[in-house]
Amino acid sequence: MQEYKLKRGYTPDIERIRGLMKDYFGTGIYGTEVKVEGGKLKTSYGALKEITVWIDNKKLCVDTVSDNSGVSDDIILDTNKRFRSFLDNGTGYTSKDRVKNAKKEVGGE
Repeated sequence: MQEYKLKRGYTPDIERIRGLMKDYFGTGIYGTEVKVEGGKLKTSYGALKEITVWIDNKKLCVDTVSDNSGVSDDIILDTNKRFRSFLDNGTGYTSKDRVKNAKKEVGGE
């Protein structure tokens, strides 16, 4: 499970996150429906067998389960691209910014 800090102006609104999940994981050949279970959003897409997302303490929490067995490189690349874009738009931070934030939280910078 990963926790991501939200950039100022990005509300910790689960409905906003649900819309983003629909945009990134509910479309295309591998898209599936976004379900709500116990206050958490769940779906799957491509090489990710399970994607679970929720808001806790004003942070975006994401838990994923991969399934790369028999999955082509194209599917893996598409899945990774969509997942990164989802995090970029969900948190307001780029991949580079998220790495910096993670290092700050563990005191590595």
